[in-house]
Amino acid sequence: QSLLVESGGDLVQPGGSLRLSCTFSGNLFNYYAIGWFRQAPGKEREGIVCIDVAGRNPAFADSVKGRFTVSRDDAKKTAYLQMTNLKPEDTGKYYCAADGTVNGFCRLNEARAYDHWGQGTQVTVSS
Repeated sequence: QSLLVESGGDLVQPGGSLRLSCTFSGNLFNYYAIGWFRQAPGKEREGIVCIDVAGRNPAFADSVKGRFTVSRDDAKKTAYLQMTNLKPEDTGKYYCAADGTVNGFCRLNEARAYDHWGQGTQVTVSS
């Protein structure tokens, strides 16, 4: 069973907003950098945003920069992905992942670095 569970995916109209949550059921959540990835039908999985262990210095893919934000609440062992101005091309399955990074930084484009993955939550942007 995965240590990470995503929630909050839904069907939303273009221009709408959603907030995804990623809850960690293991220990030492505060030692993990968190990444969000998505996979659209017929496309490869892509890293879209990550946040380091300190909750600072997030990294964003160009496709979501200015529209998505990321945060974490270590007391709740939960990370959040706030998505605004959603577009049809944002449609896909969204996954969160935890990286037990040595230096605390997050690695947006290194999916293999992540130790734990959730099962994903579906986001569909359509009118």
